[in-house]
Amino acid sequence: MRALVIVLDSVGIGSAPDAAAYGDDGANTLGHIFEHAPNLCLPNLFSLGLAELLKIEREDSSPKGSYARMRERSAGKDTTTGHWEIGGVILDQPFATFERFPDELVHAVESETAVRFIGNCARSGTKILEELGTEHIHTGNPILYTSADSVLQIATHEEVVPLERLYDICRVARRHADHFRIGRVIARPFLGVAGNFRRTTHRHDFSMQPPRTILDAIREHGLAVVGIGKISDIFAGQGITESFPTGSNVEGMAQIDKLWSENRDGLLFANLVDFDMLYGHRRDVAGYADALKKFDNWLGNFLSKISLDDLVIITADHGNDPTFRGTDHTREEVPLLVVYNGDSGSLGIRSTFADVAAALSDYFELPRPWPVGTSFLGMIAA
Repeated sequence: MRALVIVLDSVGIGSAPDAAAYGDDGANTLGHIFEHAPNLCLPNLFSLGLAELLKIEREDSSPKGSYARMRERSAGKDTTTGHWEIGGVILDQPFATFERFPDELVHAVESETAVRFIGNCARSGTKILEELGTEHIHTGNPILYTSADSVLQIATHEEVVPLERLYDICRVARRHADHFRIGRVIARPFLGVAGNFRRTTHRHDFSMQPPRTILDAIREHGLAVVGIGKISDIFAGQGITESFPTGSNVEGMAQIDKLWSENRDGLLFANLVDFDMLYGHRRDVAGYADALKKFDNWLGNFLSKISLDDLVIITADHGNDPTFRGTDHTREEVPLLVVYNGDSGSLGIRSTFADVAAALSDYFELPRPWPVGTSFLGMIAA
């Protein structure tokens, strides 16, 4: 038995009922992308039910997959919260966010690592390099910054600070950040010269250790749980038997193809981050639309490789409307597209992302049903 979960990072489909509480009323990642790119066509995603979710008319009106809208029950709208809920964990308390990190935290990390940070402010990743990249090169002092998410980010030039040194600093920061309930510490290496700094693919995320998730349960059942992209980082390696980090959507899709062709039992869990990292946060509507088209083209070929007894789930972890104000994630419903047993039809509105975890528990016939969420596989079989 093999299952695949693909998270299209930030591909939301409209404001969640509680979006106003997050300042996101009116956000609609896919809806607004289609408004700005009316010629965008995603025939393979549409064929699985995305057209029905977005109320887009198409010539072939019979979906070939099962589909639903999913709502996040956890407090928050960040990557870690969304993925953990997909894994069956609902957080009542959101991760902490900061405009500036407390001196207690900063001094503790500086003291243990023998560094002195510059920055300590909320900025976009590109803006902070414009402001402080040159100073970092001259002084060797790491750049500390954050965003609207619960993240502590440390940027260093790869020719000034070796990667392993940066990662070591981040590991220390991770330990101290736990006390402040910060979701992720992110190493942000970069290269280039003033006026042309660029972040490299050697980013590494250090997440808080999650509670027990469906990944642990599947692994304990003797099955492989393989993370593709930043999945292992998001779950702090917990419940993962193998990890294949990737530098782009293209690499992620290629890795899915390779591992799927090996026909091994267990779960493949993939995150495709370009939608969020390269286009959502940078408010690049055209780039976002092009990335969706490239994924859809890949999907058209991949669908032919799915057998009747395989389970394939395509979803998202939050929104990031590239037409919305600011550069933050947006609190949105997300698509749930399911290929299983050759069946199709609506699965309604799911009240939590944890329904994915419950469905995986059902599919792998685990000894105990996952206690959070409701499996939708029974609706498909019916």
